[in-house]
Amino acid sequence: MAGSAEELASILDLERLEVDLYRGTQARTERQRVFGGQVAAQSVVAATRTVDGDHALHSLHSYFLRPGDPSVPIVYDVERIRDGRSFVTRRVLARQHGRPIYYMTASFQVAESGFEHQDGMPDVPPPQDGIPLAELVRRQGQSAAEEWVREWAALDVRHVGVTGMGLPDDPDHPARARIWIRVDGQLADDPTVQAAAFTYASDLTLLGATLVPHGITLGSPRLQPASLDHTIWFHRPFRADEWWLYDQFSPFAGGARGLALARVFTQSGELVATVAQEGLIRRHDGRS
Repeated sequence: MAGSAEELASILDLERLEVDLYRGTQARTERQRVFGGQVAAQSVVAATRTVDGDHALHSLHSYFLRPGDPSVPIVYDVERIRDGRSFVTRRVLARQHGRPIYYMTASFQVAESGFEHQDGMPDVPPPQDGIPLAELVRRQGQSAAEEWVREWAALDVRHVGVTGMGLPDDPDHPARARIWIRVDGQLADDPTVQAAAFTYASDLTLLGATLVPHGITLGSPRLQPASLDHTIWFHRPFRADEWWLYDQFSPFAGGARGLALARVFTQSGELVATVAQEGLIRRHDGRS
């Protein structure tokens, strides 16, 4: 994972191998598999580099197919599905060892005016009043805190609350989790870098919302978690290196899978993105 904003920026700077073919470097990590948010973020960069500047990314839909190997680079093959006047569509296949590990379809649109409305932003304390996630991790022990710094220090994450702890109990919505996030450092103004960095961060905590009612966390040895798919709708331009509220909730879990959704608000109250993810949350009995 990226231990700093500078390292995050470096892994988003893909090497061009050939027309529509790119290679992404790996961040330093002690994890056994590549962080899904990194593959998604690098895919955003690969897709966007094949699109003219008049079209901006407005949605992506993707599947995580196989665990990524953090010891070798990832190759991104972009397919130009359609080039229209208003919309452009790209498909990205991420490969390692000759096999696909991730698939993304991305859609881009020229700027247009039209009808507008949005949900209101929830009433939450400002980021500076949230609990740094690094502090919560430190309560699990010094080794856990050191691992957080090594792997995730590129992100500043402030815990607001989950259902029953910081957020009121709500029988109709038993699984909610709210956090403030920003990249911990300034990134380039390039909208591609900002969108890719947000994509990277959007995969960090979302699956955890599906576990809120069940008294277990993503790091528990009793759990086998994995992201299965990931979708983002970008509503308005915004910066990943400025605070955004991740209003996460899980409407359903079952069949060893959990579904999580999230609304993304800037500090000024603008709804700038919506995210959805389904993931594996299998009980781990320790036999395999």
